[in-house]
Amino acid sequence: MLLKENPVSHHDCEACPIRHRAVCARCDSDELELLEEIKYYRSFEAGQHIIWSGDRMDFVGSVVSGIATLTQTMEDGRTQMVGLLLPSDFVGRPGRNGAAYDVVATTDLVMCCFRKKPFEQMMETTPHIAQRLLQMTLDELDAAREWMLVLGRKTAREKIASLLSIIARRDATLNMRGSDAPIVFDLPLTREAMADYLGLTLETVSRQMSALKKDGVITLEGKRHVTVPDMDRLMQEAGDDSDGGMLA
Repeated sequence: MLLKENPVSHHDCEACPIRHRAVCARCDSDELELLEEIKYYRSFEAGQHIIWSGDRMDFVGSVVSGIATLTQTMEDGRTQMVGLLLPSDFVGRPGRNGAAYDVVATTDLVMCCFRKKPFEQMMETTPHIAQRLLQMTLDELDAAREWMLVLGRKTAREKIASLLSIIARRDATLNMRGSDAPIVFDLPLTREAMADYLGLTLETVSRQMSALKKDGVITLEGKRHVTVPDMDRLMQEAGDDSDGGMLA
């Protein structure tokens, strides 16, 4: 169920900023025309619920711009952030009626949504969509396994560097920039949200961010505007190979 969603202007699929990474990446012009018939755009404000856990979902879609969090709530009310949705990430599960997680917009966010039943029918008749969705699902599984390593084995400094590298690599990929140039992005999470996601204290996150800045691994303007001068060095700080490992 979409709450307080605001319609946004029509987007041209060919000019879409996530076109090369989204579920429609392999579609030809005829298939894009079919998707046009069942798609619509919605915008959400930062802090707004996009999906409530347990709600019936009548849509699936992709994040076009902005960041959202996946959160799970336990019976006693405790909550845990279990994932991030970055631009081009897919939201919803074809073949499943209910939502497994709360999805909350961390920043102002735009989604490209597809009516669920027609989309499921297209998956049966359009191999390019089914193949791309399978690939994205497997990539998501690999990223989840990689994140288990981050949370279970890495030091606090490595955890911070890993999160920064994930966001930086996605930004570079979406904007088709090479990793040899400085990567500049706005950190979508507050220090508190980073601490929750990484299983650290707020003080530890702030201390490690300051240490990475002092050591020249990153530069900061304010608390959120981040520049990565050398991606290889950030990857080394994250405890990963210089080729970047998995692209989450």
